Amino acid sequence: MIPNGLPRSITAQRWILGTIAAAALSCGCIKAVPSNAPGTAGGGGGEPGQTASATIDVSGSSTVYPITQAMAVEYKRLHEAVSVSVAETGTTAGFKKLIERQAAICNASRPITDVEIAACKEKGIEYIELQVAIDGLSVVVNPKNDWVKCITTEQLKTIWDKDSTVQKWSDVDPAWPDEPLKLFGAGTQSGTFDYFTEAINGKARQCRTDYSQSENDNVLVEGVAGDKFAMGFFGFAYFAENQDQLRALAITHGDQATCVLPTAATILSGEYTPLSRPLFIYVNKEELKRPEVAQFVEYFLSDDGQALVEKKQYIKVPADRLAEMRQRLADAK
Repeated sequence: MIPNGLPRSITAQRWILGTIAAAALSCGCIKAVPSNAPGTAGGGGGEPGQTASATIDVSGSSTVYPITQAMAVEYKRLHEAVSVSVAETGTTAGFKKLIERQAAICNASRPITDVEIAACKEKGIEYIELQVAIDGLSVVVNPKNDWVKCITTEQLKTIWDKDSTVQKWSDVDPAWPDEPLKLFGAGTQSGTFDYFTEAINGKARQCRTDYSQSENDNVLVEGVAGDKFAMGFFGFAYFAENQDQLRALAITHGDQATCVLPTAATILSGEYTPLSRPLFIYVNKEELKRPEVAQFVEYFLSDDGQALVEKKQYIKVPADRLAEMRQRLADAK
């Protein structure tokens, strides 16, 4: 259980990252079931009452989207009769879809809120929370930016907070250019927006509104890549895939004197603070009665699935935490 006493997203960060030192522990393996095995949607036999084809609807976080889409493609190869539909709606909208039973699975770049928990209870939705990866929110600038390499979290708050008066780079530091600071960031339906604003501004959703926002991280990548005086924030994987168009800023936080760049190593170790975070899927427990859904969710936690997480430039779940997720899924089924 996540400890009480801190906001859920920041609590989750500290709790999850606290397990990382044990990442070398061994764990059991879940292997994907071949598509011709009995009981799979793509097999010849199938379980009693199972149709010859099936669809799994997934909605939610654009940050988690590349992971789930990769899982869907590989799962489709193993289970030809199963279609997995993955929509980028933002975490908040994804939870709404889950609550209204319009999606079996919600991709989430933040933990579920108390309001969403209450809505699930009201609708009779029992869910399971599974961590599927680790991410580090990246603050990025245009490669032509030659005046800032490292930025403090206090400077980021000055820029992004609700009452910010920053309009030019020189408003943050007089040594920086007297040029407009063009801002790009996650939209308000995004879990990335909630997480970034809580980690940097001290309260989720407390943010200035006069910036270019989108739930689609590729739109943000294009915005920063197209303007010398731009700054943006989004998940590490989108930066890693676009390093030829972007440059990540190193972060220094609180009394920490060292400037830390987001890398797989610094995110995994917890050095990249406070912008390292766990990524989740939330599954309607009722949907786990469908063999294709149960097997698809198992694939996220399999050795092959976690290899896909790394292939998509995210950090896989530490071994002891992964074992915990596998047991949680087994109990739910």
